[in-house]
Amino acid sequence: MALEVDGKVAKVLSMQTGESQNGTWKKQQFVVETLGEYPKKICFQVWGDKTEIVNNLKDGDRVKVSFGLESREYNEKWYTDARAWKIEKLVANNQQTPPPATGQQPVTNETEPPLPEEKEEADDLPF
Repeated sequence: MALEVDGKVAKVLSMQTGESQNGTWKKQQFVVETLGEYPKKICFQVWGDKTEIVNNLKDGDRVKVSFGLESREYNEKWYTDARAWKIEKLVANNQQTPPPATGQQPVTNETEPPLPEEKEEADDLPF
């Protein structure tokens, strides 16, 4: 399942590093605020070489993030990670307009005459 989010970078958190049985690891998290009427903030994480991409992001940058969700259990509690696997920095003059929010009617040309079927139904109204 591939998931994508368009938004702007709200915050880039500091890189975390450590040692494990497999060697040195590095992880970095960043927060993206979604676009739309009710924006949400999502904290994504990247591991290894992908941390270099996040280092180049600045607060306010417009991005498209492809990610996967993964949950794991620890001590009878569940934790969910949003792991980014692709980050595209959108350029200001190449940005796509987000689709209208659910429930909004598409913009129509009001100067078009009504279809013949609609016109006949309108004439049959008793008032």
